[in-house]
Amino acid sequence: MLRRHMLGFVFQGFNLLSRTSALENVELPLIYRGMHASERHRKAKEALGLVGLSGREHHKTQELSGGQQQRVAIARAIVTEPSLLLADEPTGNLDTKTSVEIMDLMTRLNREQGITIVMVTHEPDIAAYAQRLLRFIDGRLETDVEHRGRADHVL
Repeated sequence: MLRRHMLGFVFQGFNLLSRTSALENVELPLIYRGMHASERHRKAKEALGLVGLSGREHHKTQELSGGQQQRVAIARAIVTEPSLLLADEPTGNLDTKTSVEIMDLMTRLNREQGITIVMVTHEPDIAAYAQRLLRFIDGRLETDVEHRGRADHVL
């Protein structure tokens, strides 16, 4: 129950259903919520638009690039409007321009919708978007730093 209503997940390996379209992948968490098909379809299209995939709704997973598949995974994670988004390397398979767009989107989701985002990344320029940075080395917390979290100049 908690997972379906309050958490969104972006996995490093996408975890998309291979025989379904981008739209159907994004609709999946809404099916579990019991949402009516027309509302589910509308919300999924909107989420795909937010991550820059308008016009690709009916493409099958295997027809999409790795970066596009990651954006489908992000759309699936945000379609339920979660309170907490857990993201493992959400920009790991994206080019620089798309990474900036995704991080701007995540920044807006945090600021405008109040979604808390916990993200793992190995990319310093992506980590620079964070309001709080926790750095782990060999499983131990090494640093805990708060900062403003806007990185227009970094990328």
